[in-house]
Amino acid sequence: MARYLKYLFWLVVIAVVLVPLYFYYESRLANRVYRDRLRDLSAGYNTLRDQYNLAVRKTAVTELVVDQGKLSVVVRTADGLDRTIETECDTGYPIHCDYIVMDGRLWIRRIYDDRTAPEDGKVIDPDVSDIDWSSEKVQYGKAIYKLLNDGRWVVSVTGDGSLGLARKTEDDGKPLALAPPVQDFKEIEKTIETEVGEITFIDVLTSFMPASE
Repeated sequence: MARYLKYLFWLVVIAVVLVPLYFYYESRLANRVYRDRLRDLSAGYNTLRDQYNLAVRKTAVTELVVDQGKLSVVVRTADGLDRTIETECDTGYPIHCDYIVMDGRLWIRRIYDDRTAPEDGKVIDPDVSDIDWSSEKVQYGKAIYKLLNDGRWVVSVTGDGSLGLARKTEDDGKPLALAPPVQDFKEIEKTIETEVGEITFIDVLTSFMPASE
């Protein structure tokens, strides 16, 4: 009987020592999990921030000038010079500006008013007047339109390919760009799993061991 009591005594002593030690190392593992998740979140946030900043960075791709109801288009050529294209668009109607994204770059294609069929619009870039829609290089086309009064209007594109059209102010120094790159920003999905609940007895025992060099 005394022997069993002795064994029981030592079992209790071992339990008193090991159980707190076990929970201590389990808590250390839990803290490590949280620390790693925070590090991952921080890195993910920085990446998302950089992508967002790039996506919303606007580039002026062409300029529409309305003078006494007459519309002309200022564009940038491949050799770096601006050229002006006169149009017959009626600014009494909304003005459409359509573009094509081809081979990862944006090309302003044509300008037309609301009463004109797109195929009869003023071609801005002859290189993309006829589109081979079966080509893998052709991604998609879009259009933006707005009723314009006298003034200078800038057509701009963001990094994700969204068009904007706004009146140009005197302090707006955005230079025109020829066929700027358009990047695709797919929806970013982040799934954060709670790993603390997945800590096993083996994980805790392993944490006792020194890390191998």
